[in-house]
Amino acid sequence: MTVYFIGAGPGAADLITVRGARILAASPVCLYAGSLVPVELLAECPEGARLIDTAELDIEQITAELVRAHAEGHDVARLHSGDPSVFSAVNEQMKRLDEAGIPYEVVPGVPAFAAAAAALKRELTVPTVGQTVILTRVAQRATAMPEGEDLATLGRSGALIVLHLAARYVDRVVDELLPHYGADCPTAVVAMASRPDEIILRGPLDSIAEQVKAAGVIRTAVIMVGRTLGAEQFRDSHLYAVGRDRGGVLRARWGVRGGPAG
Repeated sequence: MTVYFIGAGPGAADLITVRGARILAASPVCLYAGSLVPVELLAECPEGARLIDTAELDIEQITAELVRAHAEGHDVARLHSGDPSVFSAVNEQMKRLDEAGIPYEVVPGVPAFAAAAAALKRELTVPTVGQTVILTRVAQRATAMPEGEDLATLGRSGALIVLHLAARYVDRVVDELLPHYGADCPTAVVAMASRPDEIILRGPLDSIAEQVKAAGVIRTAVIMVGRTLGAEQFRDSHLYAVGRDRGGVLRARWGVRGGPAG
């Protein structure tokens, strides 16, 4: 058997990948975070599948369920919201599976920041304006930030910052970024990205906290701060530039003078 850590996407049930949906439909056991994963996805599980909501389970109880499934010879679909590569808490689960000798695979999903960018209809990297995106969060009592990863330090780069798990602390976010980005810096908050109850807030950095509190947004949101969010005047990318020697690009890619056959 295999445990599959599957990125279930940001919220909309149809944003799970084809691979993730195929594995889900074939797994006799499914562990899911009930507060974050859309219940519509559970309809894809095979008839009679054991469905386990992990919202009230600790890491040892979750591990026990995975070990039990392994002993019974069942594949497991372990659904995580967004993409497992960021802020997903899969590391501690994989560590325990390694210790138990249980095989696992990771299936990527659509991350929340990508769904938020889609909702905003924005490319987060813009030629000559910004080519760097920082994914981060703020320090909380439960989990401190490593030295050098505080907002005041990261903000010195001027890069687009995307904050997860930070809507409750929007005042602190604004206070720490204002000296580096300026009061007029374009800012957006997207809550419940891709869901029917999606909320989109836009405005300058110095007014976004007021909007967030007025909308009652405290969770399931990303905060984005950076000049690329408001970029209107910028140079076209080199990729599709008029006059670019595309024949030379193909020759370099395929290693032949005439490009790929056919």
